[in-house]
Amino acid sequence: MDPFDRLIKAMDHWAGQQASPVEILAQIGTGTYRPENLQYVDFLTPAEYKQKFGQADLVVSHAGMGSIITALEAYKPMVIMPKLASLGEQRNEHQMATAKRFKRSALIQVAYDVDELYEKLAEAATSDEAKVALQRQAWPPDASLIDFIRGFVTSVPAPTSTSRVDLPPKGISVSDGNS
Repeated sequence: MDPFDRLIKAMDHWAGQQASPVEILAQIGTGTYRPENLQYVDFLTPAEYKQKFGQADLVVSHAGMGSIITALEAYKPMVIMPKLASLGEQRNEHQMATAKRFKRSALIQVAYDVDELYEKLAEAATSDEAKVALQRQAWPPDASLIDFIRGFVTSVPAPTSTSRVDLPPKGISVSDGNS
């Protein structure tokens, strides 16, 4: 629903600072910032999203439940950075609450600001053995939580001529290559 230029700018800056190129694909949605150091698209189709997500060694995203659940189900390492209402990125601070909830997961790394994001990206550049160990330690998603969220999402009423339902687009920055 809302762009996350702060995350896209940070990832672009990080990509430009790497000694050797890192393959990154960013889905930037309706953001106005256009990256210079990484590949980007406005939106991926659901099939493209699923393919790129599956190919990624690491996913970097806002603290959106859809992306988090997808990562947990796939045991995909992820770094999340919550959008902040105080910066006009959200209507309220619900992503901060989401980040705090998932901070206990070994699979989900939380970065509350850009400096912490860079630290988490440096930590993610570990050996393949460490990544496998991290995936084995991952806190598995609670099936009841996943079922509840899926039920809630699928129970959203269809728009009528007198009402309008806007579902937010998913924003994600995907590391799609060697990290």
